[in-house]
Formats: sequence, C-alpha cells, structure tokens
Amino acid sequence: MSLSRLLAGFVRQHWWSYLLSALMLFGVAVFSVLIPRRVGHIIDELVAHRLTGSALLPQLALLFGMGVAIYFLRVGWRLHLFAAAYQLGATLRTRLYETLANQGPGFYHGHRTGDLMARATNDIDAIEMAAGEALLAGFDGSMTLILVVAMMTAGIDWRLGLAALVPFPFMAFAFWRISNHIHHAWQDSLGRFSKLNNHVQETLNGVRTVRALGLQARNSRELARLAEDAAASSLSAQRWEAAFEPAVGLALSASTVITLGFGGYLVWHQQLTIGSMTSFSMYLAQLIWPMFAAGWVLSLLERGRAAWGRLGPILSAAPSVEDRGTVTSINADVLEFREVGFTYPGQNAAALTGVSLTLPPGETIGLVGPTGSGKSTLLRLLLRQYPLQDGAITWSRVSIEEYRLGVLRGIISWVPQEPFLFSASVADNIALVKPDATREDVERVARLAAVHDDIVRLPHGYDTPVGEKGVALSGGQRQRVAIARALLADTPLLLLDDALSAVDTHTEAQILEHLREARRGRTVIIVSHRLSAVADADHIAVLREGHITERGTHRELVEHDGWYASQWRYQQLEASLDEL
Repeated sequence: MSLSRLLAGFVRQHWWSYLLSALMLFGVAVFSVLIPRRVGHIIDELVAHRLTGSALLPQLALLFGMGVAIYFLRVGWRLHLFAAAYQLGATLRTRLYETLANQGPGFYHGHRTGDLMARATNDIDAIEMAAGEALLAGFDGSMTLILVVAMMTAGIDWRLGLAALVPFPFMAFAFWRISNHIHHAWQDSLGRFSKLNNHVQETLNGVRTVRALGLQARNSRELARLAEDAAASSLSAQRWEAAFEPAVGLALSASTVITLGFGGYLVWHQQLTIGSMTSFSMYLAQLIWPMFAAGWVLSLLERGRAAWGRLGPILSAAPSVEDRGTVTSINADVLEFREVGFTYPGQNAAALTGVSLTLPPGETIGLVGPTGSGKSTLLRLLLRQYPLQDGAITWSRVSIEEYRLGVLRGIISWVPQEPFLFSASVADNIALVKPDATREDVERVARLAAVHDDIVRLPHGYDTPVGEKGVALSGGQRQRVAIARALLADTPLLLLDDALSAVDTHTEAQILEHLREARRGRTVIIVSHRLSAVADADHIAVLREGHITERGTHRELVEHDGWYASQWRYQQLEASLDEL
C-alpha cells in the first residue's frame, strides 16, 4: 500500500472532520480574496472623493469583521483537522504494537529494538503530519491560489494576470527537483536516527557491562559519531527544504517586477485604475502563502513517503507463526511429540531431529543434556514461537497448530532461564496474570517459590519497585519471582526452562520440595542442567545434538551408566566439595 492510498482511506473514514475543515478553509480563502477587492474599491472611492469620513467607518468595520472571521475559521479548522490526524497516529501505533506482539522470535532476529522504536515515534509522526498539516495546507494553498488567480485575471485584468504568472512554471520545475532530493534526504535521515536509537538502547540495557569492561569512552565516541551523522543527515534534509524559499522569492520578485512594469503602463494609459492596481498588488502578495504552502506540503509528503517506506513493510510483515487454528478450548490430556525436527533459519545443523516423547496428563518429564542439545528449542516449538517444520506435536490428540495461539499460550505457564520483569512492584509482577489476585494469594505462591523471605527484606516488601527488567533484584530472585507468577497462573501445563540456574542448591531443594506439592494434577516439563532438579520426575529424557539418546526414570538412567549417570556422579561430587 502506498502513502497516498493510506491517506485516502483515512480521509474516507474521517470524511466529516476533513469536510468541515475544508469548508472552514474555503471560508478563509473567500474572505482573503474579498479583502483586497474591497480595499481597491475603497481607494478608488477615496481618489474620486465619493467616500466621506462617516461612510468610511462602516467599510473599515467590514474589513475588520472579515479579519476576525478569518481568525476564528483558522482556529476551528486546526482543531478539527489535527484531532483527526492524531487518530491516524494512534491507529498506526496500535497496529504496529499488535503486529509486533504477534511476531515470534524469528522476526526479532532481523529487527533491532531501537530501530522499531524509531519507526513507532519519528516515522509515525511524519505520517501523521502528512495526514494533517500536509493535506489541509495543500487544500488551503490550492483554494487560495485558484481564487486569487481568478480574481487577478477575471476580476481585475486578464492581461496583467497572465503576465504576472509567467515566472511560476519555472518555480514549479524547481519544486519538482527539490522534492526528489528531500525524499532521499529524509529517508537517509530516518535511517541514521534508527542507528542512533539502537546504540542508545543497547548501551542503556548493557550499562553495567559497559562499566565493568571500561567501555564508557569508546561508547561515548561511537555515540558522538552516530549523533553527528544523524545531525548532518537531518541538516541536509533541512537544507533542501530551505531551498523552497529562494525559489518562491525569485518567482514572486520576478512577478512583482512584471506587475509594476506592465501594471504601471496600464495605469499610465488609463486602462487600469489605481485602486485595481492596489488590489492586484495585494493579490500578488497573497500568492506568497500558496507558494510556501506548496513547498511545505511537498516536504511533508516526501517525509511521510520516506517514513511509510520504512513503516509499511513492518505493518504488512506476515506473522512468523501463522494463527490459523480454529479450536478454542483444550481438554488437557496426553501431550505427544512425534518425530519432531527443526532447523533454525540461517543454520545448517538441525537443532532437533526425530524427537518423540509422550507425556500423560499430570506427570512430570525432565529434559537434560549438554548446552545446545535442543532442550529449549523443544519448548519453543510447543509454545509455537517458531513454526513446526517436521513431525507433529499433539495435545489431547489434536495438533497444536489447530489451536488458536491465544488459547494455547493461555493455558501454558512458561518460566525461561532469563525471565522478564516489568517496571512495577514485586506484587504486581507476580500478579501479572491475575490482576485481581489477593495479597494472600501472592504471598502463598511466593512462599512456594522460596522468595517470600527475600521480598519481605526489601525496603517496601511486596510494594518495592523492581526497576526496569527487574534490575533491583538478583538473578536468582528474578527467577523465583517468575516461578511464583507461573504458579499463580495455575495452568494445566508448566514449563520450567532452566529456571533454577541462578539459585543455590539449598534454595533449589526448597523450591523443588514445594513444587512437588504445587504441581500435583499439573503436567510439568523441567529443563535443567542440574540433574537434581529432575531426579524426582516421572520420566527423564537425555538430548544430545538434537537426538534423544537416553530415557527412563532417574534410577534407570543411573543404572544405565551413560551420559546421565556420569553427569550425575560428577555433579554429586561437585556438590559434596562445595559443602566442605
């Protein structure tokens, strides 16, 4: 979709606001062209001594009244117009949010956060200006131009009118050349602003790492370079916009010279009155606004085109995982993975190959194996963060692709290794899935996650703000708050993706003991590098290089004397040494 089609559709949707604004602008244009005509008439009457002092006052009052009417009409059209244009900005930001919210990790591998934020701010602002200021300034300028030219040619003298318009085609050609340069300049400027935004966002997110590695000076130099590039690019665009003014000035200066020369000739030969010459000069002065409006409109439209060229592909991007399911309810039963295979985009080696697992309802399975063996990938496929490539995943004998995404994800509680906490209080973060949860419910699940004692020691207890991404809490505390949140959701399926990696073995034992009680009747998948976290599971599967190499209970795998057994002995030895 082009910018023109977007704006046309928006105008049709809000036609009443645009029509009312257009009518007000039409009134402004009519009063604007009547004033010079009235002034010329007054001058001719004064020169002819037909207008006395007492009769002059009503004429001046009429001019003042038209000026006041123009003022209020301009205020009115701006109020109605920008109210509609801001709705376009709000609509685009809502669409962008919904698009981003429905995209999976695959989409974000190719788009950086800072760039997406720039599109949600600067780019949408530019489109909003094109829908508001540009459209109505274009209408206002066009209407004023038509009426003024009509009055100059038909109302005063067609010969003088045509002569005065001779420079304007040259100005139109200059506008066309300048607008092409503006489009490319703003496209470059918006791209450089995105790069600057990316750098600032990444630096703020990794500020502790930057400080720890002593990279402040290097980051500052990089920021200065990107800021200078963005400023230089924006200045280049502004320079091209400023080129409109000399083009307008040259055209109007040439037109003024022609008017004075040819108009003076007509007045000298009594083919034109002084009053008409005065009116014509005032009309010529009124052409300043349409000319500047043309430059302003072209600049805004080119800026909007450049912005839409960046924003449009994001809004039209197909979801990385299509939500084509029709099933809206799940009767939690057997969860089954059948010959599941998956390869990440851009990778040659398969992350999973021929993985088959069956998990009866209410049971717990542990997934273990070396780093990069595909454990977390299996959970991401279950959550439909990526489209399934090979095999099938069924729940209650129905493929998970047949469920609505919102329904599927709504009955799964997932705790990743690095959970996300919002800039809110601890209690609000725990109660995120149940905003109406009581404080007693929040404290109950916090005790199950073995984080209650840590919370009450915070400055304001459960009301303590955790800061952006939970920066006020330790890694272990963030994981346990996320576990408490998942337990409060009380969904049929609980996924713990190495969610105990940042806690000590004593706290881990506490949490596991509490989870044994909390997970009764609930299907649980535990991914962990610590085998102690899965020792109590009903089934354990060992993944290596995307394949299941061992499976069974903890006792069976220890007796099997394979990878699991050797890793178990190593971790037990390590734990005993830590206790010394």
